[in-house]
Amino acid sequence: MAGRRTYGSYNDGCASAHALDLIGERWALIVVRELLLGPKRFVDIQRDIPGLGPGPLSQRLQELEATGVVERNLLPDPARVTVYGLTAWGRGLEEVNTALSLWAAQSPHLPLEADMGPDTLVLAMRAHAHPLPAGSTSLKIALKLTDSRFIGREAVTYLATLTSAGSSINKTTITDGADAEVHSGTREWKSLVIGGAALDSSEGITITGNQESVNTLIEITKL
Repeated sequence: MAGRRTYGSYNDGCASAHALDLIGERWALIVVRELLLGPKRFVDIQRDIPGLGPGPLSQRLQELEATGVVERNLLPDPARVTVYGLTAWGRGLEEVNTALSLWAAQSPHLPLEADMGPDTLVLAMRAHAHPLPAGSTSLKIALKLTDSRFIGREAVTYLATLTSAGSSINKTTITDGADAEVHSGTREWKSLVIGGAALDSSEGITITGNQESVNTLIEITKL
C-alpha cells in the first residue's frame, strides 16, 4: 500500500504476510466483519463499530477498496445511496473470521461480559453452527435482534435454517413459514449462545411458535 513498507518489500513472499498487508491494519478486519452479512452505508458501518471515527473508517474503506476486498455501489432509486460491500474475493474472508473466532474462543482472556452487535453475534453463531443429527426434521427460526448497546435501535431480522445437511443463518426481511420467531436484545441472546444461560430462565426474550426449535438453534450454534 502507498505510504508504508509491505512485507513483500522486505523480500518476504509468504502469502500470510501478504494477507496482513491487505487486512492487518487496525480496524480493517473489523470493517470486513461488518460487511460479511451484506452491504452497508458508511453511517451504518460507523454506527455498528463503536470507537471507530469517520476519518479512520474512510481510510480503511479506501484501502480495502484499493486492494479489491471492498467495492462501492450506488443503490437504484428510490434509495439512491452509496453502500459498501465485499467483493466475491472479499467474502472469502468469512472463513478467516470463522477460524479466528474458533481459535480465540479458547482464550482465557476472552471478554465474555462485553456486548456484541446483532451481525457480530450472528457471525459467531455461524462460526460454531453444525448440522442437525441425521434424519432430523428441518427447522426454520426467525431471529429478531435489537442491539443492546444502544437505545431505540430497530431490530435486525435473520432466518436460521437448520437441516441434517448443514445449518445457515442469514439476514433477511422474509420469515414466512418459520417454526418459531424470537425477539431478543443482543445481550440476552449472547448469554444463551456464548454465556451458557438456559432459555427457560432468561428474561427479555419473547418466543412465538415452537420453543423447542429455538432450544435446538441454541444447541447447534452455541460456543
